[in-house]
Amino acid sequence: MKTDFKTIKVQLKDGVAVLFMDNPPVNQLSDHFVKELAEAMAEAYKDDSVKAMVLTGTGKNFIAGADITQIKDVKTKDELSSGMKAMMQFINSIEIGPKPVVAAINGNCLGGGLEIAMVCHYRVVVDGVDLGQPEVQIGLIPGAGGTQRLPRLIGLRYAIEMITIGRPIKAAVALQRGLVDEVVAPDTLVDAAVKAAGRFVSGELNIKTRATRNRHYWIPSAAEKKAMMNFTKAMVAAQAKGYIAPLKAVEAMEKGLNYDIEPDLELEADLFGDCVISDVAKNLIGIFLNTRAAGRLPRIEGIEPAKIKKVAMLGGGVMGSGIVNLLLKGGFATVLWDINQEAIEKGVGSVRATFDYPIKKRKMKPEDLDNMLENQLTTTTSLEDCKDVDLVIEAVLEDMEVKQDIWKKLEGICRSDVIFATNTSALPITEMASVLKDPSRMIGLHFFNPAHRMQLLEVICAEKTSDQTLATCVAFARAIKKIPIVVNDGPGFYVSRQLGGLFGGAVYLTADGVDGAAVEGAITDFGMPMGPASLADLTGIDIGYHVGKTYEKRLGERYKMHPLTELIYQTGCYGRKTGAGYFDYSGDQPVPNLKIVEVVQKYLKDNKVSPKEMSNQDIIDAMLALGINEAALMIEEGICDRPQDMDLAMIYGTGFPPYRGGILRYADKWGLKNVYDKLADLEKQYGPRFKPADLVKEMAESGKTFYQY
Repeated sequence: MKTDFKTIKVQLKDGVAVLFMDNPPVNQLSDHFVKELAEAMAEAYKDDSVKAMVLTGTGKNFIAGADITQIKDVKTKDELSSGMKAMMQFINSIEIGPKPVVAAINGNCLGGGLEIAMVCHYRVVVDGVDLGQPEVQIGLIPGAGGTQRLPRLIGLRYAIEMITIGRPIKAAVALQRGLVDEVVAPDTLVDAAVKAAGRFVSGELNIKTRATRNRHYWIPSAAEKKAMMNFTKAMVAAQAKGYIAPLKAVEAMEKGLNYDIEPDLELEADLFGDCVISDVAKNLIGIFLNTRAAGRLPRIEGIEPAKIKKVAMLGGGVMGSGIVNLLLKGGFATVLWDINQEAIEKGVGSVRATFDYPIKKRKMKPEDLDNMLENQLTTTTSLEDCKDVDLVIEAVLEDMEVKQDIWKKLEGICRSDVIFATNTSALPITEMASVLKDPSRMIGLHFFNPAHRMQLLEVICAEKTSDQTLATCVAFARAIKKIPIVVNDGPGFYVSRQLGGLFGGAVYLTADGVDGAAVEGAITDFGMPMGPASLADLTGIDIGYHVGKTYEKRLGERYKMHPLTELIYQTGCYGRKTGAGYFDYSGDQPVPNLKIVEVVQKYLKDNKVSPKEMSNQDIIDAMLALGINEAALMIEEGICDRPQDMDLAMIYGTGFPPYRGGILRYADKWGLKNVYDKLADLEKQYGPRFKPADLVKEMAESGKTFYQY
């Protein structure tokens, strides 16, 4: 038989054809790869000297799923039909083919990869490997038999969990549940698979009884299925608000799982098509692809990032300790500097605390943390100890003079190629860099609290930040497993200002007589993790006030502080840290803070404003219109001009509901003409804060969208 294909290499061992699949970067099931795999298997079926086959991957992946770029633009189910039929025929041909096929699962076995493994007649897997059906995470369900074969192998309960949540399981758990037949060490995988294939050749194992479609033990009775599904549907409906894939997966299992699998597979394919053409899937697939491409900017294409091996962290507070966690996990030699030994000791304690969760979950041993701190972390109160680092990250007091003084000192201590990164959330980085002889080495690395858990990293270019500095910091962000979103310097940078725009309409609605609880409820019902009042209490009403004053000073009349905001600030109730803000936290549960309630009521009375009923949708329209307008203003100002990055920032930085695609995807779906009209109405009602940006007006008139723009 032919042994050399572009993506398949074949080795013959004792009458067994071992097919090594190699379709970089992750062995995706792209069309050309599937055609070659089918061709190679057809050759093996025809060759009388080949008695059995073994499928295995290369690198870290067996098969990591389908190539979603091939379905992201599909608009109708008819467009899917021929491709899905061909894939289904190929996958079925493995299961009902004339020769045994063993899956030697060397690495990640996800989505379509697991579906192919499940039609093999035996599964051997390397210890520690992930296996799963994660399709719901991009708005889809398994489309090549996963909803019908997985329950046949591991039972309906576990299959529902794996498919509706999308979280993979490890090899050991897969063995325990019956998904795989053996767990082996990496260096014995192929030999173990070839040996298993020999058991079929000798007649010890039979391909018909081993075929997953013929496994009926786990198929529940009608009564069992009804009982389980009634509970499951209620649970999934509550957890999957806004998403359709988990519900479609449940429907596939509820209506499927019959003794004849063929109609069940057709049902699954139809439900898969429903998901593919949905807005939810389009949004989630877009997020997935844009996340993968984050930080890949034309500006730095072709620039080799500098190697970062040793990093200094200035400040061991809440933010600094979280960043040290990332540095240690990333394998970086780390220097933690603080002003005195007491601060150092407190900082190291805070660093230890950031590892409490993985230790509690037994993903890490206490002695592993001790070794990490001993071997990677150096503490100091002297800036001189930063002389041999490659990158300095600063998270000290939010005071321009303090920060500039530190940077001036470090410029005389560190090498000329060392990058200076500030974690400031508000101070202008261009001004901060002005004290340096070489301001091109300074950049903003704005982490989000808690730094060791939040995925987003806002990378802020000052006026003179060099492309080399940027390229190195984007690569560094990836090294510490962050999603880098690159923006330019400006008040609030991107995320804080965008969130301020989205939630900034709340005070205008409250001042117009709308109940604050209605605003909170509408926003959380929309899918945000918390409403504007809850967020203000969490971050500090005083901080929000001072940020607002900065906007007023630097951005002009549009951002003039609302009188009601001034009155609320004057109460001295600043949120959770003072025990009360919009809510009172003195009891078991937060309740409205009467002090602020009285301030609002007095304001309404003094201004002769009556209580106003407003629907959830009207509240959302007002809030989203202002948020969309803020994004347009920042595009005009050059803060950021990549809608895909702006949407990622909102999703990963603020909890904007992923199934809605991001604030600019939402705007495009709503229609810029509708956004403009809403803003024009709100401007008449509430003033210049809602005046439509020129860009919104231009797109409304031309029919363009943000993503086209």
